[in-house]
Amino acid sequence: MKIIVGLGNPGQTYRDTRHNAGCMVIQALADRRGIKILQHLVSPADGRPAAVAGDYPLGGGTVRLMMPLTMMNESGEALQGVAASPDLLIVCDDVNLPLGILRLRPEGSAGGHHGLQSCLDALGTERVPRLRIGVGGAPLPPDLHEFVLSRFERDEHPILAQALAQAADACECWAQEGIDAAMNRYNKPQTPS
Repeated sequence: MKIIVGLGNPGQTYRDTRHNAGCMVIQALADRRGIKILQHLVSPADGRPAAVAGDYPLGGGTVRLMMPLTMMNESGEALQGVAASPDLLIVCDDVNLPLGILRLRPEGSAGGHHGLQSCLDALGTERVPRLRIGVGGAPLPPDLHEFVLSRFERDEHPILAQALAQAADACECWAQEGIDAAMNRYNKPQTPS
């Protein structure tokens, strides 16, 4: 099974905020595949709901789309019981990338992203493929916490829509062809239009 985890904060309060770009990609994939993200996954530690998921067939296997039900900084709780492997892709926002730019990597540090760090801690390794979606601007505001919890401006929506579609394409490429093919195709220097 391939697992694609989109990071974000749960609930209507945080819907469509910059920090929820990972969840937006999962929803775009679910819409594309005509599936619902309704299956509740519980934490093996305490039995509480940790994530919601939906599956779709791919070739002879399955792709699971997953969104943690925890707050961003505790995202790793949703991955308890999941093994770190090349079959797991984490999708998250990145304020250090310009809006709309995608970056896939097979491994590495969290780069200051607390949700990603929580996932890496839970998995016990930095060798986890990840797709970062640029949500930043130039210059970045001094209060990054407030910025990542803000909604996208109206004039950013066309760039965001294009980025979400490309990110969904990149996830599907990763699931079918692997991280190297996805990086070669989607890590090209791009200028969002």
